[in-house]
Amino acid sequence: MANILVMIPSGEVYDHDCVRWYSYQDIQRSIDHYHNIGDAFVFDSSLKLLTYDKLDVLEIREFRQEVVDRINAEYDYVFLRGSNYIHDSMDWPAATIQVLAKLRIPVIAFGVGAQAPATGKLTLTEESKRIWRMIADKSTTLGVRGTYTAEVLWDLGIKNTRIVGCPTAFRNRDPELRIDLPALDSVRKVGITMRREVSKHYSPDVRKYLERHRDFVKDISRRFDTVLMMQGEVEEKKLLWGTGEQKAEAWAHLHDSAWLKQWYFDDEMDALYRERLWYSDVVADYENLVRSKDLVLGYRLHGNLMALSNATPSVYFSYDSRTAEFAETFAIPCYNVYSDKPFVLEEYWDQSLFEKFNRTYYQRYRDMREFLDENYVPHRMPSHTLRRTTERKAA
Repeated sequence: MANILVMIPSGEVYDHDCVRWYSYQDIQRSIDHYHNIGDAFVFDSSLKLLTYDKLDVLEIREFRQEVVDRINAEYDYVFLRGSNYIHDSMDWPAATIQVLAKLRIPVIAFGVGAQAPATGKLTLTEESKRIWRMIADKSTTLGVRGTYTAEVLWDLGIKNTRIVGCPTAFRNRDPELRIDLPALDSVRKVGITMRREVSKHYSPDVRKYLERHRDFVKDISRRFDTVLMMQGEVEEKKLLWGTGEQKAEAWAHLHDSAWLKQWYFDDEMDALYRERLWYSDVVADYENLVRSKDLVLGYRLHGNLMALSNATPSVYFSYDSRTAEFAETFAIPCYNVYSDKPFVLEEYWDQSLFEKFNRTYYQRYRDMREFLDENYVPHRMPSHTLRRTTERKAA
């Protein structure tokens, strides 16, 4: 067992290894704040993989020598919650470098990723470069999302990376997990992971992105009993839980946006928004939701991955380097939203495509387990052999 710290948490912890947003019981406290609950998925999933007695937060907004001295004496390691930290606009908390410089315990990067701009090469600040080199020096290996992230770090002279994907994939600690498709005509309940937010900085074609998103949602909702799975967007939270005034404000904001008004909202999308929106500030609620679905697909990296980690089929919609890298890391069936052809579900409902995921997941599970072992991190991930032996004894 270990005493551990998390750097940049996302949500409050309850029942040892479960995460929910800080104000989940009082939605009005955060209804005007956008927080991506997908970050809480990663935090929750990380805790479910680790063995520890005590968890605390590493404060990097300010430096206090006495606090760092106590940490070095009382804690075994720090893990950096996996997220999209390696990009040209990353703003690290003020005291990050000071704190890292004084730490004498390992700092474990747990599934971190890089984000490429829509055009040109990724350029990092000198501060970011220094921070990543410091983290690399404080661990045996850095756990990264995929090949692109490893290449970005390699260019910084950081060569001790291991591709592990994301802890969310392994949250149920099942080395034998696989996706087996049922007959498509048996599929009834479908979750759509939504992302209407889009930026010219990362999207080469905003209009195509929004129009294709709209048409996909409408098509799937005509065919199946769908739920539109949001991940913390302010306007959607207000439509679900706001006062009458807040709901009116949300509708006005959504329909006053030039991009959304031209390329996203119409009468049919308005109706779907009124009838099928879903959101929760509790990670366990998402897990229960995806377990109840026959299929989950769409634009959210972690929403889709929550489904796959629970053996629910999912298809990714790739729109930036982050989603493309992730789909590649796990060989997940993936549709490029900027392609010249529309999305056709039947073309992805192919067991041979998911066998690629099944094989790759098997390998990535081993990679994540070895990553934790080589960094001397106590964990709860059984080996493939141990899982088979346990199942045989139980039988």
